Amino acid sequence: MIAACCPFERAEARSLWTVDPAHTHIIFLIDAVGWPRTQGQFTKFQGKIALDFNNPRASSVSFNVAADSVDAGSSSFNDFLRGESFFNAANYPRISFVSTRVEKADARLAHVTGNLTLLGVTRPISLNVEVDRKLAGAGQRVGFKASGTIDRRDFGMNSGYPVISETVHLIVTTEVAGEP
Repeated sequence: MIAACCPFERAEARSLWTVDPAHTHIIFLIDAVGWPRTQGQFTKFQGKIALDFNNPRASSVSFNVAADSVDAGSSSFNDFLRGESFFNAANYPRISFVSTRVEKADARLAHVTGNLTLLGVTRPISLNVEVDRKLAGAGQRVGFKASGTIDRRDFGMNSGYPVISETVHLIVTTEVAGEP
């Protein structure tokens, strides 16, 4: 769990932040009848976060993820997930998220609503985001843990249903640094 001390107070660093790939993990979890929970991740992505600690509603998030970077721990399973039955990475190489609203819930929690585009279908999703602000002089960094669920059928990903659950759990942890 990410803890914070007053993360929405005035920041001394710039308001535009870049996602640090070395400190970012985009994870999904899904259940299936007769199999243990499957966990996978995406390894290629870019993200930008604009933070306004004084007015969180003015903050924004955008992420672009390479669909073919899916990794579930087995090269043959990864190839299967990249195929037409699931991510169809050849025809839909990019998964994107763009926020439409950021709301401060308390000193450590925000609710972020945005549009997720997967398989060419765009749907709104909501994420709970824990915030951890680390002050270190000029090296100010902010950590986030976003979590939520989607119904994969909303995006046309119907393969294996109902044996493979429709609910996909998403967890994104990241740390960002102010842009020079």
